[in-house]
Amino acid sequence: MERENSMSQDYRSMWETLGLDLEAHDALLGVLGDFYRDIYLSQKNRPEGMGYFDFVMSEVHGLRIRELLDEKAAGRKIIGSYCVFVPEEIVLAGNATLVGLCAGADFAMEEVEKILPRNTCALIKSTFGFKLGRVCPYLEAADMVVGENTCDGKKKAYESLGPLVSNLYIMDIPQVKSEKGKELLRTEYFHFKDAVEALTGVTIDAERLREGIHTVNAKRRALHRLAGLRAADPAPISGLDALLANQVSFYDNPTRFTDAVNKICDELEKRIAARQGVFSEKTPRVVISGCPMAVPSWKIPSIVETSGAVIVGEESCVGERGVRNLTDGSAQTLEALMDAIVDRYFKVDCAIFTPNPDRLAHIEEMVRTYKADGVIHYGLMFCQPYLMEAIPVERALEKKNIPCLRIDTDYGMEDVGQLKTRIEAFVELIK
Repeated sequence: MERENSMSQDYRSMWETLGLDLEAHDALLGVLGDFYRDIYLSQKNRPEGMGYFDFVMSEVHGLRIRELLDEKAAGRKIIGSYCVFVPEEIVLAGNATLVGLCAGADFAMEEVEKILPRNTCALIKSTFGFKLGRVCPYLEAADMVVGENTCDGKKKAYESLGPLVSNLYIMDIPQVKSEKGKELLRTEYFHFKDAVEALTGVTIDAERLREGIHTVNAKRRALHRLAGLRAADPAPISGLDALLANQVSFYDNPTRFTDAVNKICDELEKRIAARQGVFSEKTPRVVISGCPMAVPSWKIPSIVETSGAVIVGEESCVGERGVRNLTDGSAQTLEALMDAIVDRYFKVDCAIFTPNPDRLAHIEEMVRTYKADGVIHYGLMFCQPYLMEAIPVERALEKKNIPCLRIDTDYGMEDVGQLKTRIEAFVELIK
């Protein structure tokens, strides 16, 4: 984030055209830049390939936004989303670009609480804060914003977000892993395909969809490769840097991103062969489980990795839950390829589902795969699905002698001291 001051000069007219509040946006970039420097650039022995991701973050509201606006000028549409249930394969097949929308920090909370109750989930409040504060260029550049009816909080919040954005599309998501639930998702994905076609004027056929599946699968394979390398001891990359790669995957050009991740994996394989790590051997290893961590939600990972442990996996939408399964692109017909997309996304083990045994099985699998010594369950304040699952998850893990620390927090920094004390004690326990 070293270029935020010059970036403000380079892109100011672009941001003004998008309708951003320039003063508030400058303040956001300043805080984000300082936060990034303190947390990321202070790390020792980082892989050289992380330079690409540092550059992406330094230009996340600059060069990347300019690229998106250039795409729009060339006739391509931009679709923004808040959830991994929105299929990027369909978006790409319709000659559009999918981008993640801003959430992960408190902004304009005074204005937000005129619309939403104070005890609303931190992620939902953050979503509204970035809109009401006019500081998210991705949101302002989007030709369509996709909201998904996952939890009850989001479902009701989108009713209030609708009047604030020009083209909000709502997608229904099943709550039960059943044949009826799967049929609902199939119906919704076909409706979404129709909506993308109406937006772009492009008819999605089997060839286009297969190409979209290929592009997204390549991105997921690169992230799978990165995840697999984190099983090594000593850990060749910090949890913070691996999380950053997952976060950047929601913003960057997918093909360019895939190349960058594979490049860093090449470097990590050499590190592993030479037994070089960012932490020493036998450093306590932790899996983070629970709510998604969007940019700049780096508080918990930073505390963990400055408290004597290394994060070796994220059981999260911004992590393995979001990318762990591939889409079968071998079918020849459009309908069969759409069914393959439904099959893939129906495996996402989000806490909205009841019952949800697959998620617990996945956490246990990650502990084994990455040789973790314990799990930190991360819940955002007032996020009912993950907070409700936290206690059963904790009990089930401890029955199998897997230590678990349950943390409920928000995006504020007021509890950093308390969290550091608890996390340090947990690290001592799992040593």
